[in-house]
Amino acid sequence: MMQGFVNQSCEAIIRVAVGSANSPTQMVEALIDTGFTGFLSLPLSTITALGLPWHFRDVGTLGDGSEVIFEMYKATVIWDGQIQVIDVAASEAEPLVGMSLLYGFKVQIEAVEGGTVTIEALK
Repeated sequence: MMQGFVNQSCEAIIRVAVGSANSPTQMVEALIDTGFTGFLSLPLSTITALGLPWHFRDVGTLGDGSEVIFEMYKATVIWDGQIQVIDVAASEAEPLVGMSLLYGFKVQIEAVEGGTVTIEALK
């Protein structure tokens, strides 16, 4: 089970340990975005600092319907105590956790400032 919190903007936040084979992990606070179908998005500055290797380019559709090209990188995350290798999208926005990383988990949110976000594996 993992826990996060609801911030002052009423956004659900979770901390994720992210790294690569060549660098130590770094804790990243990421917003849970159920409209994002990928695993994780990070600013390019964080990707560069972690030394994540480039993997491929992908076309993504934003919430407004526009299409953009994302540079995709490989990363290692610790998710529910397990190491996983995932794709990370470089983005100019704040870090996002998407539905691919949440797949197979139950997410509960106490939707008040300071509320608890609980993520646990489905049985």
